[in-house]
Amino acid sequence: MNDGVINIVTAGLGGQGVLKASDIVADVAFRSGLDVKQSELHGMSQRGGSVSSDVRFGREVFSPMVPSGVADYLVVIAPDQIEVNRHQLRPGGMLIAPDAVDPAKLTNKKSFNVALLGVLSRHLDFPEAVWLEAIRAAFPDKLRAANVQAFALGRKAV
Repeated sequence: MNDGVINIVTAGLGGQGVLKASDIVADVAFRSGLDVKQSELHGMSQRGGSVSSDVRFGREVFSPMVPSGVADYLVVIAPDQIEVNRHQLRPGGMLIAPDAVDPAKLTNKKSFNVALLGVLSRHLDFPEAVWLEAIRAAFPDKLRAANVQAFALGRKAV
């Protein structure tokens, strides 16, 4: 953490919910009264290419971009994106890799991104209720239960 700003990079492939996961993290921080900045890099995302999204939050944040080597947390949804994005982590930063959660336990495989947020949530100082509010706000009724279940699975995995 530098200057009280937390830096989180979420990475994966197009269609895996990288941007949705980052939107949820940003919403949690915003609901908690923090200054939040967010940016994203799509690349060839529509063709299954690399996607990453930065979220920065704290008392005061000036830039939406997480400088290379400064991320406190790197959440990776696709295994082949770990080494591609590892340079984003600061020394001592935390990698939340796809093997942190067993996808076979999900009721909806598309909720894997939210399961990894459950893991991340154990390392950030936000109440679980705020996470659940942000998750419920991010999805339509028909997808809420599966995503709440995925989040709970991720929290238990830690």
